[in-house]
Amino acid sequence: MSGIRANNSRRSVNDVRRAGFPLPLLAFIVLVFIIALCFSALTIVGVVRSVWMNSHASGVPSVGGIGVGVEHNEYPRWNGKERVNILVLGVDQRPGESGPWRTDTMMVASVDPESKSAGMLSIPRDLWVELPGYGLDRINTAYVYGDLNQVPGGGPALAKKTVQYNLGEPIHYYLRVNFAAFQQVIDLIDGVDVYVEREINDPLYPDMNYGYDPLRIPAGWQHMDGTLALKYARTRHGSSDFERMRRQQQVMLAVRDKVTNLSLLPKLLPRARDLAKTLGNSIQTDLTLDQLLRLAQLGSEIERARIRTASIDETMTSSWTTPQGAMVLVPDRAKMAVLHNWIFSAPVAWEDEAAQLAAEAAGIVVLNGTRTNGLAGQAAEKLKAQNLSVSSVGSADRVYAQSLVVVYTGKLASARAAARVLGLPESAVITGVDPDGDTDIKVILGTDWK
Repeated sequence: MSGIRANNSRRSVNDVRRAGFPLPLLAFIVLVFIIALCFSALTIVGVVRSVWMNSHASGVPSVGGIGVGVEHNEYPRWNGKERVNILVLGVDQRPGESGPWRTDTMMVASVDPESKSAGMLSIPRDLWVELPGYGLDRINTAYVYGDLNQVPGGGPALAKKTVQYNLGEPIHYYLRVNFAAFQQVIDLIDGVDVYVEREINDPLYPDMNYGYDPLRIPAGWQHMDGTLALKYARTRHGSSDFERMRRQQQVMLAVRDKVTNLSLLPKLLPRARDLAKTLGNSIQTDLTLDQLLRLAQLGSEIERARIRTASIDETMTSSWTTPQGAMVLVPDRAKMAVLHNWIFSAPVAWEDEAAQLAAEAAGIVVLNGTRTNGLAGQAAEKLKAQNLSVSSVGSADRVYAQSLVVVYTGKLASARAAARVLGLPESAVITGVDPDGDTDIKVILGTDWK
């Protein structure tokens, strides 16, 4: 049945919307389980396995009530050959508040066992779509309607059904998390290193008591603990929802890079019991622990270059005000169709790098981050000589001690080729957020470049 449900349900949904500051959050479950587990986190496999073994032996509740049934002496392998799509829901749940809660973060993580590739798609919460059985509304209200009306499977089931209906892709599983434990989880891995493209100055950043907690994050590399990482992912001052989604993905990939560092495992294992307690109160999923471990093992076999990221952003939506005065985003279905090939299809197996570079057709901006004139031009000539496309050259916003190759649109083959041509280590290639959304790769020459 189409159309909106009774007025009492509508009022309840609006009441939920107005309950405090909107807090788009970075779903830390994506960080720890989707990025860490599904996207090459062999280290976290050991942690989760240790968590389960400790909890099973000592009576500590297993993570989120997840089922068990995996042998202790080996990592299980994912048996299926079909692509697996997981809906990640970050709910705006605060201490002392009862549900239903809004899903202020919605992402789809897609893993292909056959091609050993993965994708991550961010969905804006204000996307104006059809909710099966409820008519048109913001996509983040699906979870609320499911809980309010006690549909079979509750909010997660209706959210899965809604995303599947509007993306045209099956959603097999879900992971729901609140943001209460986000800071603890980031702190458990001793923080993450994130490159901040532009200084963030948000004097109106909200605190948990409906007041303000002024935020300033300088540009450049920043080591972020859980508190700062959450603020970086949530701040909305001077930016759009789309930029915030890009920052969220940036932090996720930073976590992925951190947890794949094998030296992290010995530090995490002694904290397995704390990890189980922290996550156990914050996670709800229809994946069993056995399935999580199998996905983790599969994820350990996926190279970073074969992880694609994308967002339903300003290029495929238009702003609209509903007759009720709500500001929403209307999707352009034709433009969104491009995402299916990017996120839900296996990358082409290239026989040579030249073909892959030609397919990416990346535009490279070269900036001089030193006080030595002419370096950007010199670097641009080197790149052009190797058939890499340089769209512009210029000066950086400040002096950089280290050279960087910042990737904004996932074209890693071109970024790595640029680094190699310029004699930069692969560690110089990082993921960034382009506030303007029109740059593929930015090379910033530091004082270390000769």
